[in-house]
Amino acid sequence: MTDSGMFEKLFDVSGKVVLVTGGSRGIGLAIAEGFVRSGARVYICGRNAEACTLAVKELSQYGEAIALPANLGAVDGCRSLAQALGEQEDHLDVLINNAGALWAETLAEYPESGWDKVFDLNVKGSFFLIQALTPLLEAAASPEDPARIINIGSIDAFHVPKHETYAYSSSKAAVHHLSRHLAAQLAPRSITVNVIAPGMFKSKMLEGTLERRGEEAVLAPVPLKRFVAESDMAGTAIYLASRAGAYVTGAVLPVDGGTATTL
Repeated sequence: MTDSGMFEKLFDVSGKVVLVTGGSRGIGLAIAEGFVRSGARVYICGRNAEACTLAVKELSQYGEAIALPANLGAVDGCRSLAQALGEQEDHLDVLINNAGALWAETLAEYPESGWDKVFDLNVKGSFFLIQALTPLLEAAASPEDPARIINIGSIDAFHVPKHETYAYSSSKAAVHHLSRHLAAQLAPRSITVNVIAPGMFKSKMLEGTLERRGEEAVLAPVPLKRFVAESDMAGTAIYLASRAGAYVTGAVLPVDGGTATTL
């Protein structure tokens, strides 16, 4: 007979050490708030130190949040962040790779600088941060309760977008595949790697599209006819980070109101 206490704590993440990149706004802030409210100690990383400080001030009313600003578009920034975290913690239970960039431009005018900015942060930054943090993740890992890496992908990686966001959609497809590759490599070390692929979240990235097309047109292909909510993202991340998600690795979970089923 299974211990009933295990079921009562299936989604418990209290006491876990969590790092959320891109955590000062949007999806990252929503996920960070979910973990803080659930009793985790959450480190917020973003490029803008002031924005990180403001986010931590907001989150601290619910629990424990600490700012660790860094530029993750450069390998040195990834290593510096890992070093800074290692000076405060001897392990890391959960890494949320959410920091990302988008660049939209016509095919004829798409700049190399825009392409590099997107890939440097979305793909290279995620990989080298994982590389730098693997020792801290291993220190938290066990077969029964693995350390968790959760990469934020996109449903744009499932289909060809109508917008000219060539680097963004390509980078998110790379994140999905890289995550599966890392899941296979890190499983023997009791570290899981999964992807949350959100649909349309009311973020800064979506502002231009909403202004041009309007909410009704934007939501037309979404079966559940609403935007991704903060609780949708936080809840999925907590599931993957808790006992409930301990045996899940190499998965890409769409959080998109059913949009992926209509593509």
